[in-house]
Amino acid sequence: MALKILLTHGYFLEEDKKEKEIMKPYPPLGILYISAFLEKHGFLNTIHDSTFSSFEKLAAQLLSEKPDLIGIYTNLMTKLNVLKIISFIKNNAELTHAKVVLGGPEVRNHVDNFLNHGADFIVLGEGEESFLEITQVLSTPNHADFNEVKSIAYLNQAGETVLTASRALIKNIDELPFPNRAAIQLQQYFDAWKKKHGNSAISISTMRGCPYTCRWCSRAVYGQSYRRRSASLVVDEIAHIQKHYDVDGLWFVDDVFTVNHKWLREFRDEIVNRQIKMPYECITRADRLSEEALILLKESGCFRVWIGAESGSQKIIDAMDRRVKVGQVREMIQLAKKHGIQSGTFIMLGYPGETEEDIEDTIHHLKVSDPDLYTITIAYPIKGTPLYTEVEDRFVEQLDWQTSTDRDIDFKRSYRRRYYDFALRRLYNEVAYHRGKLNNSPKGELLKFKIKSMLAKGAMFVHRSIS
Repeated sequence: MALKILLTHGYFLEEDKKEKEIMKPYPPLGILYISAFLEKHGFLNTIHDSTFSSFEKLAAQLLSEKPDLIGIYTNLMTKLNVLKIISFIKNNAELTHAKVVLGGPEVRNHVDNFLNHGADFIVLGEGEESFLEITQVLSTPNHADFNEVKSIAYLNQAGETVLTASRALIKNIDELPFPNRAAIQLQQYFDAWKKKHGNSAISISTMRGCPYTCRWCSRAVYGQSYRRRSASLVVDEIAHIQKHYDVDGLWFVDDVFTVNHKWLREFRDEIVNRQIKMPYECITRADRLSEEALILLKESGCFRVWIGAESGSQKIIDAMDRRVKVGQVREMIQLAKKHGIQSGTFIMLGYPGETEEDIEDTIHHLKVSDPDLYTITIAYPIKGTPLYTEVEDRFVEQLDWQTSTDRDIDFKRSYRRRYYDFALRRLYNEVAYHRGKLNNSPKGELLKFKIKSMLAKGAMFVHRSIS
């Protein structure tokens, strides 16, 4: 009898207040790739896309279908829900036969915890080949030794963790099938986008890995690698999306879309020669941009480029090992706008060693570069990253692993944690005041931003004491 396989990811949009406000959900590309790879090798499967679902609906489907193998994508955001799903499976008599496989960026550095919580297998790193081999072994009558499956972890009969030999990354990712988007209801995503923003978008990947070494960034799945799909195949996928879905734009999930300018030129040529019109946005680095690259982006349909920096202080950028100059970031943000491409950037406050002077440098940076959009995060350490190692002996408290995530970790910084909440408010209102002046906003509106900025600065002073 064929194995009954169910894949899910445990992200429930209804529980995420911030994302409900933003309302830019994307389908779970990871399990869509796993699903397509399994089907390519003859294993049919079902996906429970939890984004617009609920724990109760997922539980009902598990009880109804009683799958033999349950694969769950696990990241920092979904960890607690994944633990809840595992507990439900392992404590339900109708599902005791089911094997639970976890994969994704959260599992590599918490192997023992996930196995002791009830997971049967952990896939370490890239998931397609390891998940397929687990499926193949479970499909054999006697369930041969799982030790032959590379890059997984499991408990042996003595309750000891077994880590199998590492698997080489897939060299030619062109061999992977397109994500199995037909297995989920994409229209739910399009409708959510349309209702909130007036247009819809879909995510797509052209590469795996990142060759850079930012200290706060996790490389738990693809390591420090860089593998790219051919430009022609990526455009094939875009054409496939256009043919089968009524969607307005694309979001490239790659870490550094313009890392290779030769590839970018080939991509532009494919788009232009095939007369494909599909606007998109992407992420990159200032040192992998140039005027030529921006022209290629524009000609291939890019309407917005996110240029990472994380800080306006060169001291902090260097501490992060970002390997970029703040002047480059400003130049490329402005150059993007010159070529009719919206610019976005990312800001991180509270990084180790950051002082009030560095925060003021960041405010100045945003005023000078004037990106169309920016996002702000308060720094937190992810286990397995150099940042985590750097601050581990400065954790404010040891949190219970089963009820917390790395996002909850606080460490002793230059100032009290509360200080950075007010720093964020000051940054936002001071930048808004500056933009308002440039745009000749009403004086009342400008006064409101300035007062809020000054009040936040006063609160920063109150909470400035060294932690």
